[in-house]
This record gives sequence, C-alpha cells and structure tokens, in this order.
Amino acid sequence: MQKSHVYFLTNKNHTVIYIGVTSYLLKRIYQHKTKVYKGFTSRYNCDQLVYVEAFDSIVEAIGREKQLKAGNRKRKEALINLENPDWLDLSEGWVFCFD
Repeated sequence: MQKSHVYFLTNKNHTVIYIGVTSYLLKRIYQHKTKVYKGFTSRYNCDQLVYVEAFDSIVEAIGREKQLKAGNRKRKEALINLENPDWLDLSEGWVFCFD
C-alpha cells in the first residue's frame, strides 16, 4: 500500500516554508527541485525538504495539510526543529529516476 505524505520545503535561507501533499513523494520532490511547474516553490526557490509526515490515505494527508497550513510559522518551525533541528535537506542523496 502506497503512503501519502505532507511535506515542508524551504529555501536556502529558510525564509519561506511551503507545505505540500502528495501520494508520490520522490517524484514530487524531484519536480520541485527541477522547477518543472512554475509557481510558489519555483518563484521562492523552495527546494529543500525539511519535514515529512506519512499517512495511509490521501484524505488523511489532505486533512493534516489543511491543519498545518492554518497554523502560524512558529508552530511550523517547532515541528521542523523537533524532527530536523539543523534543517537539513532530507532528500539529500536521493536518486531520482523516472520513466
């Protein structure tokens, strides 16, 4: 069974936090890193994965995404700091290969 994910991206200076949801995390992060789609993350250079939560269904993930987006930046930073205090790019070293 494939998991769905809520994830946070940031830019190199950590001035922006983007929250997204996907049922294919590897491919979606690749799309952000290569700026396949022009939008918020490409405009603000959000390409560092700093936080991820996994869910059994996309419905659960979307619900969590909405909850997180409703929160303030301080709460988002607290979640990141709890799991990834150095704000390392969690996708560093991932190999992206798609047909």
